[in-house]
Amino acid sequence: MPRPAPTVSVLAYDGMSVFELGIVTEVFGLPRPEFDVPWYDLTVCAETPGPVRVVGGAALHTPHGLDAFAAAGTVIVPGVPDVAADPSPELVAALRRARHRGARIMSICSGAFALAGAGLLDGRRATTHWRYADRFRQRHPTVDLDPDVLYIDDGPLLTSAGSAAGLDLCLHVVRSDYGHAIANAVARRLVIQPHRDGGQAQFIEAPLPADPADDRIARSIAWALAHLGEAITVERLAGQAHMSARTYLRHFARATGTTPIRWLIQQRVQASLALLETTATPIEKVARAVGFDTAVTYRHHFAAIMRTSPSAYRNAFSGAGGRR
Repeated sequence: MPRPAPTVSVLAYDGMSVFELGIVTEVFGLPRPEFDVPWYDLTVCAETPGPVRVVGGAALHTPHGLDAFAAAGTVIVPGVPDVAADPSPELVAALRRARHRGARIMSICSGAFALAGAGLLDGRRATTHWRYADRFRQRHPTVDLDPDVLYIDDGPLLTSAGSAAGLDLCLHVVRSDYGHAIANAVARRLVIQPHRDGGQAQFIEAPLPADPADDRIARSIAWALAHLGEAITVERLAGQAHMSARTYLRHFARATGTTPIRWLIQQRVQASLALLETTATPIEKVARAVGFDTAVTYRHHFAAIMRTSPSAYRNAFSGAGGRR
């Protein structure tokens, strides 16, 4: 029998930006017949079925309420109408029902306030838009808030930063459900970067060099991606950029929000995913192919980033599908 499509629900609310809803519908709502997998079955819900006013004076209409919202395998809160207000008792109950059922629960931007208000984030790591960080800490001191990252995957509870970071989180979910190749294909259709590390900084003071013609960091990054299997040091990267190591570290951090070594480890782990998903290459050879000195080092960094082992990841994608 064909496997049913994994179900996803997203909560619309009065006063929301359609961009927040559009992130979810673009990734999970559009049909993807080009992939030989059961794509997601998305339902747009509201606390009260009927018209929902959105920014700009328009309105959308949904017949689906909180019962449908709580029943999905993946439940998404893309924001809240007021970060100073508590979520309604009805929404709190729906989120708790979904959590009790074992649903995957996600928030985008200010949606973390709803998850925290329902008590789902107590004692857990979470993030939200950096501009709400102080207010979030005041309202929810029991949550381990990290406002400096794009998104956090804490098991069944996933939170992301400002709206565009929601795209990164949604692609992370696709990657978790269907693998590296399909997530990259979705990113190409969206014309966005296939992967941004969840630990990447939300806000970078100088994301571009002061002189747009100075693309030395970009050239060094392109060189590194083409030579991941080699021994790459900061000194080699700096040499590609014709900088001293100290100057290179400073410019790299300004351009990317991270360090060269952390970036390199992330890229090597990401490069290994396709080998794990599509080949039976032994783990030791996978590690060497993407530039890790030993399989032990590779497994350590893989577990830190992917929260599983390379072998478990391979087993999961040998016949895995999405969450129902």
